[in-house]
Amino acid sequence: MPSAPIVLVPGFWLGAWAWDEVTEALRADGHDVNALTLPGLESPDTDRSGITMKDHVDAIVDAVEAAGAPVVLAVHSGTGAPGYGASDRVPEKIAALVYVDSGPAKGAMDPDFGDAEKPMPSIEELAEEENLEGLTQEHLETFRRRAVPQPGAALREAAELTNDARLDVPSIVICTGFPSEQVKAAVDEGYAWLAGLKELRNVTWIDLPTSHWPMWSRPRELAELIGDVAKAHAPND
Repeated sequence: MPSAPIVLVPGFWLGAWAWDEVTEALRADGHDVNALTLPGLESPDTDRSGITMKDHVDAIVDAVEAAGAPVVLAVHSGTGAPGYGASDRVPEKIAALVYVDSGPAKGAMDPDFGDAEKPMPSIEELAEEENLEGLTQEHLETFRRRAVPQPGAALREAAELTNDARLDVPSIVICTGFPSEQVKAAVDEGYAWLAGLKELRNVTWIDLPTSHWPMWSRPRELAELIGDVAKAHAPND
């Protein structure tokens, strides 16, 4: 069955490798998939001091434009910000935008963050903020071992939003760490990382109860959801 190309963007501290199981499942089902490693996340030794939010938006836009047809863009966690920025730049080239335990951020997530980079917190600190349900000890050890500090600009800079055409991009919010009703309540409370949900015109909500990192805790189910979106938005011949 034909489907739209898929571009996968991992969240903070992660590279393309984080999507490996999802990518494998999608390709087995016949999908064209490209998983990204954003600038500055290539290696712990990478110089992140000059990486900007625009660099992350540019990298996503480049991947979208390289696909050759309107894509399903899936962004995870903190990359909801550059993902929404990319939809502002090339809305006509994004068939649908899937927010995986994420949201269309407006404004900076931490405008006062002053460091060049933010290392991954300890697993104990992560557990205080995020849902780890379904993650094995091996998942957590791999995460800690492969994590790369996040460029500071990803926290203190906002993606540029000037094109109202982004508001009509079909958007799917897959809620994993918290149920959709709780996330909707957070939208009403005014969190910056979810602010775009107040203005988008075509939003679908899906619950997939599991960890904040469903690409590890429920990869096949996540792949099926993203694949269904890609099939629904197959390019017209």
